[in-house]
Amino acid sequence: MAEWLSEHEIVLWGLFGLSAATIVLTILLLPLLVARMPRDHFLRKRPPRDSWRGRHPVIRWSLRILRNALGAALVLVGIPLVPAPGPGIVTILAGLALVEFPGKRRLELRVVRIPGVLDSINWLRRRAGEPPLMVDGVGPGEGTRDPAQPPP
Repeated sequence: MAEWLSEHEIVLWGLFGLSAATIVLTILLLPLLVARMPRDHFLRKRPPRDSWRGRHPVIRWSLRILRNALGAALVLVGIPLVPAPGPGIVTILAGLALVEFPGKRRLELRVVRIPGVLDSINWLRRRAGEPPLMVDGVGPGEGTRDPAQPPP
């Protein structure tokens, strides 16, 4: 393996470039996306009427295909980044967030109900001047601790 990598140095530089790009995009986009998420996102059973899903079928299906293709590409790019230094797991999770699959909503709710995850999301939202997320199964005041502060 080491011999193959030494002969194909471009692969290492490519992985390094993907890793660096993913880190930068994560740092720039994650706070923006978390802040723009509607406060009741995890309480809704259906998307709001003004979402892209209510548009013309050609536009809706085109966006759906593009979104799933981008998600699949992120998952595929993230897999080789897992052992390399960089956010391989974050890239895979971002890809899974874009791809549609059965049970996705249940998985999202399980992850966001983890206190550390919800704490981090709400911390980003507070920094952006947004109220904390409302999550079914998480009482008021739970999941709102500042992650920079030690637990009580």
